[in-house]
Amino acid sequence: MIFTPHEYQKYAIKYIETHPIAAVLLDMGLGKTVISLTAIFNLLFDSFEAHRILVVAPLRVARDTWPTEIEKWQHLSGLTYSVAVGNLKERKAALMLNADITIINRENLSWLIDDSGIPFDYDMIVLDELSSFKNHRSKRFKALMKVRPKVDRIIGLTGTPSSNGLMDLWAEFKVLDMGKRLGRFISQYRTTYFSPDKRNGEIVYSYKLLPYAEEKIYKKISDITISMKARDFLKMPELISSKYEVCLSKEERKRYEKMKQDLVMQLHGGEITAANAAALTGKLSQLANGAIYSDDGQVIEFHDRKLEALEDIIEAANGKPLLVAYWFRHDLERIKERFTIREITTSNDIKEWNAGRIPLAAIHPASAGHGLNLQAGGATLVWFGLTWSLELYQQTNARLWRQGQSSSTVVIQHIVTKDTIDVQILDALDRKDKTQLALINAVKAVMK
Repeated sequence: MIFTPHEYQKYAIKYIETHPIAAVLLDMGLGKTVISLTAIFNLLFDSFEAHRILVVAPLRVARDTWPTEIEKWQHLSGLTYSVAVGNLKERKAALMLNADITIINRENLSWLIDDSGIPFDYDMIVLDELSSFKNHRSKRFKALMKVRPKVDRIIGLTGTPSSNGLMDLWAEFKVLDMGKRLGRFISQYRTTYFSPDKRNGEIVYSYKLLPYAEEKIYKKISDITISMKARDFLKMPELISSKYEVCLSKEERKRYEKMKQDLVMQLHGGEITAANAAALTGKLSQLANGAIYSDDGQVIEFHDRKLEALEDIIEAANGKPLLVAYWFRHDLERIKERFTIREITTSNDIKEWNAGRIPLAAIHPASAGHGLNLQAGGATLVWFGLTWSLELYQQTNARLWRQGQSSSTVVIQHIVTKDTIDVQILDALDRKDKTQLALINAVKAVMK
């Protein structure tokens, strides 16, 4: 296929070529993979400013999306690539090919650097999903920092740079510029831009931004950052977001409130405990969805309101394909007991869905949130169980609401149990989105 870039794609390609360090915040559907590959091709074969490239991506994106894009576009036909995923033998074989581009999943980055025994000789790194490096304590972050001084060029790609607030940015930009802009140490970043918020004595649980700190952070990173929102550059399908509310019975409400207040609830079949607030939110989310794990791992049925709602939605779809996002494993198991549904887990599943041969499909946001192109198979996504993660939420929605969607309208439907934690999750996602939009807009590329 011949690649005819949009003007914004030309701009982004040139930006990558002219900025050895770049944070490229491209919204879902803007074609960040082909943009990056085109810039890589030019750096390899036109300007000779790069020689060996390492792409680090989520597993399925590494395995499916990058190879597919390389094979798809005619102008990339000279590129060689290898995919270092799978078992030890397969990964080592891929590394020994010495291809122009080596693609590895992020879980194996520390293995590549610390344990593979193969010299790290890449002079350019592309981090597909820069937000994967927001935790400065993670193995992947620490491993990458060991070799970062050896790398001449590094590109961070993401559409969700600060899904949980601006504290995420420190680690993401540390891997890019080694601390030049936001400081070499997280403590320095916190002291400069934040003040303690919730605390218990000397233990600080959260931080809040100091006055004007947000603008100062944006200014610090602006020289290596561009951002683009899909709605600014593409004629996107109309996006309709709706709620399908279900209600608990009086008895179910009583049990739900007891769990929330006492952290202990007796259900037929076992005792459920929540030792702390974090565990409690998980328990309450399970209850809102209709089932819960007991302390010994058994699934205890609580209600089937969401299953009934899903049945109504399927019936109303009248044969149109539906994609269902679930969160807990027992959500999927209960859905499978009631409906004929196929979970999307393999490359073949993706092809079958996009070919229109799967009328009802299930995905988990954590495994299918990034990079999968599912827009050819349908235009309706149903959230059976919600996630607190704005990043996973937005990325999952973007599997359908993206460039290439043939439908004029994409529907994101949320099955919400009224007066439960479901409502709080949706509110939290909305609050986080405002913070992220501020970041995106603050560094938005101004194009002539």
